[in-house]
Amino acid sequence: MMIKTSWFRVYVLIFFSIASLVTVVYSDVNPLAKEDQVNPAANSVIPANFPEVSGSVSYYDKVKPILDSRCVACHSCYDSPCQLKLTSIEGIQRGATKVPVYDHERLRAVEPSRLFIDETTIAGWREKGFFPVLNEKAHYPEINLNNSLIAKFLKLKIDNPLPNRGKLPETIKLDPERTLECPTLEEFSQYQKDYPLYGMPYGLPRLSEEEENTLFTWLQNGAKLGNPPSLSSSAAAEIKKWEQFFNGATLKNQLSARYIYEHLFIGHLHFKGHPHNEFYKLIRSKTPSGQAVDEIKSARPFEEAEVAKFYYRLRPVTSTIVDKDHFVYELDDGKMERFKDLFLRPDYKVSRLPGYDQDSTANPFKTFSELPAMSRYQFLLDDAHYFFAGFIKGPVCMGQAALNVIRDQFWVAFTTPQDDLNKEITQFLAENNQYLRLPASEGDRIEITGWHKFNELQRQYLINKETFSAKVLLKQKPLDLDLIWNGDGKNDNALLTVFRHYDNASVVKGWVGKLPLTAWVVDYPLFERIHYLLVAGYNVYGSAGHQVATRLYMDFLRMEAENNFLQFIPAKQRKILHDSWYQGMDLKIFGNSELLFIDTTREPGIDYRSADYKPEFFQKIHQKLDSVDGAPDLINRCEQASCNPANSSTEQQQMDTMMGKLADLKGHEIHALPEVSFLRIKGDDPAKDFVYTLIRNKKLLNVSFIFGENLRREPEQDTLTVVPGFLGSYPNIFLAVQKEQLAPFIEQLQHAKTNADLDKFYSQYGIRRTNPEIWQYYDWFNKKYHAEQPENAGLFDMNLYENR
Repeated sequence: MMIKTSWFRVYVLIFFSIASLVTVVYSDVNPLAKEDQVNPAANSVIPANFPEVSGSVSYYDKVKPILDSRCVACHSCYDSPCQLKLTSIEGIQRGATKVPVYDHERLRAVEPSRLFIDETTIAGWREKGFFPVLNEKAHYPEINLNNSLIAKFLKLKIDNPLPNRGKLPETIKLDPERTLECPTLEEFSQYQKDYPLYGMPYGLPRLSEEEENTLFTWLQNGAKLGNPPSLSSSAAAEIKKWEQFFNGATLKNQLSARYIYEHLFIGHLHFKGHPHNEFYKLIRSKTPSGQAVDEIKSARPFEEAEVAKFYYRLRPVTSTIVDKDHFVYELDDGKMERFKDLFLRPDYKVSRLPGYDQDSTANPFKTFSELPAMSRYQFLLDDAHYFFAGFIKGPVCMGQAALNVIRDQFWVAFTTPQDDLNKEITQFLAENNQYLRLPASEGDRIEITGWHKFNELQRQYLINKETFSAKVLLKQKPLDLDLIWNGDGKNDNALLTVFRHYDNASVVKGWVGKLPLTAWVVDYPLFERIHYLLVAGYNVYGSAGHQVATRLYMDFLRMEAENNFLQFIPAKQRKILHDSWYQGMDLKIFGNSELLFIDTTREPGIDYRSADYKPEFFQKIHQKLDSVDGAPDLINRCEQASCNPANSSTEQQQMDTMMGKLADLKGHEIHALPEVSFLRIKGDDPAKDFVYTLIRNKKLLNVSFIFGENLRREPEQDTLTVVPGFLGSYPNIFLAVQKEQLAPFIEQLQHAKTNADLDKFYSQYGIRRTNPEIWQYYDWFNKKYHAEQPENAGLFDMNLYENR
């Protein structure tokens, strides 16, 4: 007994001696740790009611669902505040930075900071200026919390809760262009004194105590990850099969694979029949199939790979799927056969593979001149909705300056592929490729005024195109409705509707909403240039010159698409209709609306029965494409005696009837509504509640100028589109009404003009940022969306949720 006691004392003395030595050494090299060790309570972020830690918390089972449902609502894509992306553990480990992605004033391009691509190590991100939000010092429970910015931001919200009713205080800024405060750990003490209401979630209610305790426990335990989900054997087999296809050895294989890659790299690829949450990115890797991916870090998909040989690979998407950058391209055996029919089986030769010099690669008509033009066009048409989603959702996520080049609502149709003239069209495009150059051919060195040269190139191309169309495509015959692609009688990509919501946009299949002010008719060269301008050739990290030149060149392409549509209208009406789209004094100084207006003489071969040509043209297209246009939009555009689908329930018909009345509101009657509202109509069973998206389409005098949008507004001509289900990634407000109260809801909305009226309306029907139930509504809308569109749905973004 005496011996045991003596040895015990020795062990205790040794333990405390070592512990003291470690403390001294660690404190000397780390002042922060010294402060925490001497006074653990100093700067402590442990909540007063925080339970004792018991066991570990699984990141994938417990923590990630909380981050996804609460934090990813703002922290994803390029618009993540402080570039803190919480969609993956790699983003959490990377941390945050004070450098914004969006900068419309920088004179030179900056180094990209794309997660998974431009750096893959924590040390590398620190060298690039990113600072940690997790503890990266000695791992003791209290130090883990006290050195975690995530914990400090959560605690700041706990200590300084928001009011639970009414509007947010004016001190909480929500403008997406606001200057962000991005404090480091060392700066946080001053930050919390200056901005006590800036805790996380920013401008929204705190998490539940259970959610907070789970996060605090995970952080206190050292933010351990556990094992991520592994690929299934069936997924691995599909990856191997597709990588083998994309890396074929023949020149035809290689050129067609390059073409496909440069169009699919931006989206999410999905294997048909596989789980709805499994997606892949098509990338270029230094390593072949079967080895770990080593992705090439080029800013654009057509830039030099800087290796002698690279391989097309499929990289699993491990980040949380968010709606604002999620658009899906489905792969299956049928799609592979389609690729072979378009690019490998036709009788043509590839004499040599094109290089990667800047001037050529930014011009797809030069790079892919030996691929059959109609094969390229059919590839785009097959999945036109996907490619338009690429124009809209990627690569910038959002941006008003980029999107004010389009109207708030317009319809899109496509010209019919002319396979019998494939050789002639391919040759024409190859011969005119120098006129089809895009701003990316100048790289990021382009000056803001450099777009003028593209003005002249575009003008010459249109002159040549007009001659070629008359002599070869139309053979001097008038164009008629046969020139509008009918989707081959089965493809529902034939007609699209685009909605712009100020600084973001949406695209949907079919023609939705009331008759638009304008429409686009898109041919192959136009389709291809839009992709290489806005997707493949656009660099979000580029200079102001690159960004402005891209915006101004898109003016040319929009007008070309509109003028394609005008060619189907009688010649005497074209300029009248055209001029109604381009009004306002700024056009006399800055505008080029007349630039692309070429033909005002040749009549279309369409038998018009009225003088109201635009609506009649749309009506004829509807009739011609009835098999691919989907169900008629009876809420916004009822043109028959009964506005209720025969196969809908009585309750659904009642809802749609009320929604039709709502959709009839316009101008100042919809003054209370922002661009995008999600309306939940509540009944006895929450699972059966109805949901509609309310889209306010703002009328502008013109969209020809990059600035001064508010000076061109005509709010008295705004319209409202009501869409069953969901449309839009950035809801500006949630609205909720009992189904019995729909009539008073519409009446109150219609007459909400003054500030007092608006406050009463949103107090009764709006889910304000201060509402403690807002997270429950956010969860309900996301769950409903995923139930309706399991493959295409992503989490909604709250960055643009308004303070109404």
